[in-house]
Amino acid sequence: MQGNKDVTSGTRAELSDLDTRFMNLALTLGRRGTGRTWPNPVVGAVVVSLRDGLPVIIGCGVTQPGGRPHAETQALQQAGSAANGATLYVTLEPCSHFGKTPPCADAIIAAGISRVVSALEDPNPEVAGQGHARLRAAGIAVDVGTGAEQALRDHAGHIRRIRDHRPHVMLKLAMSADGKAGKPGRLPAAITGEAVRGRVHMLRAQHDAILIGIGTALADDPRLTCRLPGMAQRSPVRVVLDANLRLPLAGAMAKSARETPVWVFGAGEVASGLRAAGIDVLQAAGEGGKLDLAAVLKELAARGITRLMVEGGPTVAASFLAADLIDEVALFRAPKVLGEGIDALEGLPLTALTQSPRLVSRGIEDVGEDTLEWFERR
Repeated sequence: MQGNKDVTSGTRAELSDLDTRFMNLALTLGRRGTGRTWPNPVVGAVVVSLRDGLPVIIGCGVTQPGGRPHAETQALQQAGSAANGATLYVTLEPCSHFGKTPPCADAIIAAGISRVVSALEDPNPEVAGQGHARLRAAGIAVDVGTGAEQALRDHAGHIRRIRDHRPHVMLKLAMSADGKAGKPGRLPAAITGEAVRGRVHMLRAQHDAILIGIGTALADDPRLTCRLPGMAQRSPVRVVLDANLRLPLAGAMAKSARETPVWVFGAGEVASGLRAAGIDVLQAAGEGGKLDLAAVLKELAARGITRLMVEGGPTVAASFLAADLIDEVALFRAPKVLGEGIDALEGLPLTALTQSPRLVSRGIEDVGEDTLEWFERR
């Protein structure tokens, strides 16, 4: 049997194909941790060596809940001494600075890795190419860009938080065939089916935080948790826009605030009862007693939130759209017609979203009897 070697033999086309395959695996591994690693990015890593001329995976890792340990150190630990001379595939540039843990770049060098294939340079100014530079200075071959398109999507929250000081915002909307989101009088209505409900719970699990307005909180008394079997621990932080601090202490969120965090943004005096219930009360006052959405997002980013799911009602949805603070939309449509009711976007036609010059459709898929159309920022 040959000793361990990096994956660099064969033609350029064969090497490119191998790099793509193993990077896709690293990206898939990384996505398993989405919504669980904030404030750190969720990274996937794979260590591969050649044995008897065939590529063999000898280590895998993904950023763990809370952001540590990092993916690279896990993959290297799993590979052990076999990492010497191997290739490391990683979905984001290895860190080069001392934080709560030593730099991953140093661990890679110490392990004897001979080649690193990295999807993206990390925009974090504490890294920003320095990790790749340190590896190259140690004589390690570094290739950057394989899987970059998917990695940009997977790391969108991290990138948005670093560059724009706010989370990546995904708006979820559910509406009837005639564009209604609820019954007259703002009464809730069961619009989409069971398959969509399951999909929405999965979306919650894939976000760091979920946001609604006080109107939805009062009308629906939602829990906003992930209720898929065995996934309660992946429930996101629950955020409520509540200028006048009216969130009921007897409501579902207040009563469960010590199990799943609740953050309330107000514009007035702090209600001691909310804090006594274990709720964080934050200030984001804007003009006219309203909340400043940009200030809300800035505070969420400062607290480490990278991915935010907006699941509020028509007023909140329209406010985020009008402020140009939406990066992605999950638009669920049901075949049923409600007739009279409230529009999906308060004060705006649906075309403000579907024909927005800032958003482009990625396609439509069936979800049970309903459909889901994805939009993303151009």
